[in-house]
Amino acid sequence: MNLAYDAAAAAPQWGGAIPGEPAERDLLDSYSRAVIGAAEAVSPSVVHITVGDGADQDPQGGHASPPEPRGSGSGFVFTPDGFIITNSHVVHGARDVRVALRDGGTFRGAIIGDDPDTDIAVLRIDGDGLPYARLGDSRTLAPGQLVVAIGNPYGFQCTVTAGVVSALGRSLRSRSGRLIHDVIQTDAALNPGNSGGPLVTSRGEVVGVNTAMIQMAQGLCFAIPVSVAQFIALRLMRHGRVRRGYLGVACQNVPLHRRLVLHHRLESPQGVMVVSVEPGSPAERTGLKPGDIIVALGGRTVATADDLHRSLGEELIGKKTVITFLRETRKITLALVPAELR
Repeated sequence: MNLAYDAAAAAPQWGGAIPGEPAERDLLDSYSRAVIGAAEAVSPSVVHITVGDGADQDPQGGHASPPEPRGSGSGFVFTPDGFIITNSHVVHGARDVRVALRDGGTFRGAIIGDDPDTDIAVLRIDGDGLPYARLGDSRTLAPGQLVVAIGNPYGFQCTVTAGVVSALGRSLRSRSGRLIHDVIQTDAALNPGNSGGPLVTSRGEVVGVNTAMIQMAQGLCFAIPVSVAQFIALRLMRHGRVRRGYLGVACQNVPLHRRLVLHHRLESPQGVMVVSVEPGSPAERTGLKPGDIIVALGGRTVATADDLHRSLGEELIGKKTVITFLRETRKITLALVPAELR
């Protein structure tokens, strides 16, 4: 009996390939092609922004030295004549803004306007025929959809990370204290310096502006939907600021007694109680008093202070609308003309 071990005969016969390998390779290649295509389409429009407080003056009366940068972030060109979207917190209060393109071109940036309430700002650089990103429709996103984030984390220019849309409709508190609504949650990795960069679909369309991540967490990152960014950007380009309505009240959220909700057929079990009224304000002229509980404005239900802020849009400024509030057990509806917030 021949007991010699024949390794070749004992080895499993795979036919030269692992079962399923071509399909897996095709899947990975498809994913890679999608990420590569999105990055190639948008990266030329992504910019690196550095900000400073202004040029340092030479005490001997010579030329001013370049300003020391106090921060940096990302942005993207969205028109061929040099308009750029970024985050408000990247450029707010800066007196010197420098913008670098991927091809090495550098420009001094002008702040057209910034809106801390939505964390969106618009810059402009002096250029023509610049590479620019196409804006998509963030309303068509779905959880699980592939997205790509492009930016300059820690100054590493045009860094690409990929992930999925983790959730939609999140709310994020801006640095001004107001809520930003309909925020996109993603697990595409963001780091300091990504702020203001684009969140992109596999088709190379911008659907969000990367704005925040939760420190010490894995894959909890957020982007402002491009529908909001575009709306704000157009107003900043037109007016240099976003016009919002103003009532002149300090208020707080309060629960409503169940009997009041049922008796007045209110849509929410809570409202916004007036804590104080500013002299000469629209609220004072209307007759609002501390203790009144606002439950509707302009036909929209008001359940929280954020609802009240959201209702005070540009369309209500200087126009007669109606405010509904509870005073003790009575439901009162009065005409009111919101002023413009300055």
